[in-house]
Amino acid sequence: MGVDSFVIKQISVFSENKPGRLAAIAKALQEEKINILAFSIAEADGFGVVRALVDKPQRAHEKLGKMGFNVAFTDVIAVQMKDEPGGLYEIAKILGQGGINIEYAYAYSGKGGAVLILRVDNTEAAIAAIQKGGAKLLESSLFQ
Repeated sequence: MGVDSFVIKQISVFSENKPGRLAAIAKALQEEKINILAFSIAEADGFGVVRALVDKPQRAHEKLGKMGFNVAFTDVIAVQMKDEPGGLYEIAKILGQGGINIEYAYAYSGKGGAVLILRVDNTEAAIAAIQKGGAKLLESSLFQ
């Protein structure tokens, strides 16, 4: 399987950090029948960054852009982790030994197990290191 089958298009939405902004984003996605699969919010200097994996990233980008939000795509990867103590260590160790820097990450856990979403400085090298290290990458098709 090629590298592209593991690269996921995450939407990043930049907005003023004020009440109601997340609700406006969520409502717009609801109106377009776009499902949010995972998301995180970060804050910096009065601005917020909502990062989300959605099932229709192009449609989400278009809708939020038309509303005046600053929206960008970011390439991320998803790695299945053990949902037990040491699960995160296992993945972080593989990437650290491969000389790959994690720029940011967020995770979710459910009945199917835990998943770590990663933005790294070298996606191709990260994919190779994770495969070599025996961890499982999730295919991008699962997020569309």
